[in-house]
Amino acid sequence: MTVFLQINGTAIVDIPSFYAEINRVFMAGENWQLGPSLDALDDLLYGGYGALAGHRTATVVWRDIDCSRDALGMAATRAWLQDKLRQPGTFNAEAIGRQLDALQRGDGQTYFQTVMDIFAGHPDIALLPA
Repeated sequence: MTVFLQINGTAIVDIPSFYAEINRVFMAGENWQLGPSLDALDDLLYGGYGALAGHRTATVVWRDIDCSRDALGMAATRAWLQDKLRQPGTFNAEAIGRQLDALQRGDGQTYFQTVMDIFAGHPDIALLPA
């Protein structure tokens, strides 16, 4: 049985609002929320809880995906990486520096691209940009 879900891309203006929208769509009815973590998003998409519980497949329509692509683009990614650098000992500063350099050169991944890669890693979830 497939579940049909819809992400509202205009509700996403930055990384925190991305997770708020993911929680609205995927975690309705749960008594806990997904934290702002790419690993947590990946775990969520394996299913087992929230809107995916009991469903083998899902179709996710991402309305106004271009708005989300812009909101989670270079500026948001740069700020997210720079914030990690302000937490010494928590993250690998050398790796983050390489990510920032790649982003500045134009060949690094944005947060949005990483999110798309995570969705792509879940073949039982069809993501339909709209």
